[in-house]
Amino acid sequence: MQELEKKLGYTFKNPALLSEALSHSSYANEHRSARLSSNERLEFLGDSVLGFVTAEFLFATHPNLPEGDLTRIRAALVCEQSLYEVATSQLDLGRYLKLGRGEEAGGGRQRISILADATEAVFAAVYLDGGIQAASRLIHRVLLDAVKQEAVEERRRDFKTALQELVQRQADQVLTYRMVGEHGPDHAKVFTAEVLLNGESIGSGSGHSKKEAEQSAARSALQKLEK
Repeated sequence: MQELEKKLGYTFKNPALLSEALSHSSYANEHRSARLSSNERLEFLGDSVLGFVTAEFLFATHPNLPEGDLTRIRAALVCEQSLYEVATSQLDLGRYLKLGRGEEAGGGRQRISILADATEAVFAAVYLDGGIQAASRLIHRVLLDAVKQEAVEERRRDFKTALQELVQRQADQVLTYRMVGEHGPDHAKVFTAEVLLNGESIGSGSGHSKKEAEQSAARSALQKLEK
């Protein structure tokens, strides 16, 4: 726990809160006699804490953006993929999770949804232990700094629409997408897609969903065509 606290930049007055934030429901179910709580309630609270801190940040840093744009940026910042990236690249949260035997065997330490939910639960634990300022400092450090916001802005761009608009500048252009591969276990499947212009491949890309793979392929094609 002390190792994780260093990564969080926060020391808990009540370490039980952090322990609960790391306890998956599968672990709590296997230890019912000990009356342990899972992190589901903390996840619920953490979602609201994260939403508030992110909304306040965007309201202050984008004074001229309308409500619709602010909502879209916030959604990209707090999405499951974004939280998963925090869990893996910033906190290495999978190392500290408490999982049931079945979830452990099924690769739960790498499961995107479990890691994203645990990240929200940790935000809530810091909030309950140290208040909104402590939670805000953590969220800003691991999620809202300028470099990460630029990455989110890139992610929220609709590359498929941009590519479609580009090729439609000429008549009779036909774009199609096809899945060309998938690999990895069910909990961390990676799909590969290819985009074709008039039947010829102009880009390919991968992602954790078919939609994400198509967006990646469209981005690759855009980079080629715009050159």
